Amino acid sequence: MFKTRLASGIVLMAITIALMVYGGYPLFWVITAISLIGLFELYKAVGMEKTPPALAGYISSIVTDILLLNDEYEYLIMWLILSLMVFMACYVISYPRFNSEQITMLFFGIIYVTIMLSFVFKVRFVENGILLVWLIYIGAWGSDTCAYCVGKLIGKHKMPSELSPNKTIEGCLGGIAGAALIGFIFAAVFYNDRNVWWQLPVIGAVSSVISQIGDLAASAIKRNHNIKDYGKLIPGHGGILDRFDSIIFTAPVVYYLIRFMM
Repeated sequence: MFKTRLASGIVLMAITIALMVYGGYPLFWVITAISLIGLFELYKAVGMEKTPPALAGYISSIVTDILLLNDEYEYLIMWLILSLMVFMACYVISYPRFNSEQITMLFFGIIYVTIMLSFVFKVRFVENGILLVWLIYIGAWGSDTCAYCVGKLIGKHKMPSELSPNKTIEGCLGGIAGAALIGFIFAAVFYNDRNVWWQLPVIGAVSSVISQIGDLAASAIKRNHNIKDYGKLIPGHGGILDRFDSIIFTAPVVYYLIRFMM
């Protein structure tokens, strides 16, 4: 299992590096595809993945990403309202085939998966985005690695949560400190502006906190629906949502911290 997880992790990282460096439309369409797969996994949790309302959700996801790419926020609100109306129409027409939780999950998925993941390409497209986009991964994957290492080495006090009984307070704090430290090293290597030397550690630390909440939120959804993993697409890691659960939360946070701080 470890070798499988390591090999798939290396492949995933190689693809991520290539996409982040190249950017442009390839990154946009890959994020759009990842969103669709993530929606499929989320809808599957409530038994909706192959239904007509889910098809409306997939279409809504693609259009939403296109509107976000072009900063068409006025039309985005209109599209989201229209999507909700379509979901509710499906609910009414097919009643009682689907329940309110299933229909709610359709709309929730557009916000939770599509819109929040879209901030990956939104960050990449800002000025110096080729560098700043890595803050998303520092706050998510970097934080997770640091939290795991610190938790294994000195973790003694369990987190007061039933969602992840193996997580410790020391591990969580280690993740925050580790993300801040990586952010500082990243800033020192790539930037001469000393203001950035404190800005990136702050962004790393804040996004680490949010990342850990995102990870637990995804776990909570799985617990509620009695599933271990969202899918099996990534060997050793599970599905798209199992691997990108923290990215979903860190991407918008990094985007707005960059907008407000830098």
